[in-house]
Amino acid sequence: MSAATEGLAAAVRPRSGWTGALVVLALALALFGFLFREEIVAAVHTWETSTAYNHCWLVLPVVAWLAWVRRDRLAVLGPVPSPALALLILPPAILWLLSERMGIMEGRQLAAIGILWAMALAILGWRVCRAMAAPLLYLVFLVPFGAFAVPLLQTVTAHLVELGLRVLGIPHYVDSFIIETPAGTFLVAEACAGLRFLVAAIAFGALYAVTLFRSPGRRLAVLAAAVIVPILANGARALGIVVLAQHLGSAEAAAADHVVYGWGFFSVVLVLLILAGLPFRQDSAPAGISVPTTPRAAPGGARFVLAGVLVALLSSAAPGVAAVLDEAGGEPMTATPRLAAVPGCTAREDGALDCGGLTATARLLVFPARTTWAGVAATRRRLLGDEDEAYIFRIPAGDVTWDARQAPETLDTNAAAAWLDGHLAGDGLRSRAMQALNSLRGNGGMPVVLAITLRAEGERAPGAAERRTLLTSLVEAQGELVARADAFSRRVGN
Repeated sequence: MSAATEGLAAAVRPRSGWTGALVVLALALALFGFLFREEIVAAVHTWETSTAYNHCWLVLPVVAWLAWVRRDRLAVLGPVPSPALALLILPPAILWLLSERMGIMEGRQLAAIGILWAMALAILGWRVCRAMAAPLLYLVFLVPFGAFAVPLLQTVTAHLVELGLRVLGIPHYVDSFIIETPAGTFLVAEACAGLRFLVAAIAFGALYAVTLFRSPGRRLAVLAAAVIVPILANGARALGIVVLAQHLGSAEAAAADHVVYGWGFFSVVLVLLILAGLPFRQDSAPAGISVPTTPRAAPGGARFVLAGVLVALLSSAAPGVAAVLDEAGGEPMTATPRLAAVPGCTAREDGALDCGGLTATARLLVFPARTTWAGVAATRRRLLGDEDEAYIFRIPAGDVTWDARQAPETLDTNAAAAWLDGHLAGDGLRSRAMQALNSLRGNGGMPVVLAITLRAEGERAPGAAERRTLLTSLVEAQGELVARADAFSRRVGN
């Protein structure tokens, strides 16, 4: 800073009001942590258990670094609480309530970040938040978002591999995510979709953009490259594995440790992105900072108190409404219905079937009308199994299409379907919105989940393909059980 700026900063600092602002902000953050503890716990759990979001542990240190390198901007600025800006909490609060009723954790977490931004605006004021815009906005990468894009990324990767094989003249057959070549069969699994590369690249691209570039156009170009290049690179990586198998003569040898090799390939892609952007860097250009011409008196403590009270009330409204609605909910009713037998299976007294080394069982769950779709979706995922490398397929049976998964090691094979208001329901926005409306009214249809599981008993159980065939036969034979599930979903709750 110049001597004049330093003198002005010295004049402003004693009356800046930072003590009161930091006290109120600390209290607001404590309240935020209490109100949105489920979102925080869910995010941390995802960082720890999903390799796609391990980089999220670095977000807070990056935010602290971005704030530290911008600390000079605060030398000439003081917090100016704006109680009216607390009203900006309402839009993300409404979004949070809708997301909570629809069972969309990512929506809840993103809305919570929006509430946090509005808290900062109300307590610190527009000028301070503008000076710290980069670290504040970077907080969005604390949210482990993007899982919804996995099927699309799998599809894009499979298409890129197919295109590459066609150009290279390698014989192949593609069926959805399954790619067959003379060297063997390859599956574009969820772990191979490239999500872990994409979300890490976007987070890195955002940091690269705000650090080395100033103009909005160049920053947007960097972010666009951070999205497009990893998708194309992941397709090239998958194609390379298939092509390598042609030379090794073994799909298993080519695919061994492909995730580890993928990170090395991804690191090279990031280095190339950095090198491509360096000739256009603008980090030497001074960032524009608006400096007040005269020192302002520190705002009164009453304004900080009013801003803090409004922040507390408005941020608590949506979680309070959700808690009231949850009081009317409850646990699902669970039954183990009898399965209709198919050739090769014999019925047992407990309703299960013995199928030549395999045991087939069914579970029927009926949820209260006021439940959120999060509970329904979580239960169905748990019944299906959520292993990253699982073989995923669907079983059409009449008017019902069942979701099915086969575990990679145990080969446990599960199928599940859900109904709502007499209609087959998935995890899409339509089903979630319908159940959100039911939970608000409390008198709509009740969500129902029906699951069928095949597990091995003994060491001489059938193989993976035989289990999938048997599960398909079982699902197709359960017309009466499907009708019961549909009827339960039409009942009106109290």
